[in-house]
Amino acid sequence: MSSTELNLPLTGGCQCGQLRYRVTVQPLTLYCCHCTECQGQSSSAFGMSLRVPADGVQLEGRTASYHRDAENPLAVEGVFCPDCGTRVIHRGRGADSGSSIKAGTLDDKSWLKPVGHIWTSSAQPWVKLDGLLYDKQPDDSYAALIAAFSRS
Repeated sequence: MSSTELNLPLTGGCQCGQLRYRVTVQPLTLYCCHCTECQGQSSSAFGMSLRVPADGVQLEGRTASYHRDAENPLAVEGVFCPDCGTRVIHRGRGADSGSSIKAGTLDDKSWLKPVGHIWTSSAQPWVKLDGLLYDKQPDDSYAALIAAFSRS
C-alpha cells in the first residue's frame, strides 16, 4: 500500500488496550529517528515516527505525559498510557508542530516503510540506512521527508 492510498482512519494504541487513537487525516511522512532519546525510549536502535497534523489525531482513554526540557518553549511532550507505559505520541508546542505517532503502536504495521532517517550522527553502526539522511534534526521543517513520503 502506498502512502497516497492509506485507508483512514488509521488506528492504534498502547499494549494494554486502555489508550487508543485514530488518525483521521493523511499522514505527512514516516521516518526513523536515531537520537539517543528515541533509542532509550524504544529500547532499540531507533524510533519510528509517523508525522501527522496536530488536529489529525483523536485519543481515547486516559493519558499521561512527560515534557523533555519542560522550561524550553519548544519542549517535546511524550504522551503515554498511565497503566502500561506505552508511549504513543510525541508532539511539540506550537500551532504547526504536528504530532509524531510512534508507528510501532499502529494496529496495521504491514505498510510501514520509512522514507528517511534523522539524527544519523548517533545511529548504531550496524543499522543500514537508506532514503533521505539527516545528521541531526531536519532544518527544512521536514519538507524533503514529506515530499518523499507523498511519492512513495
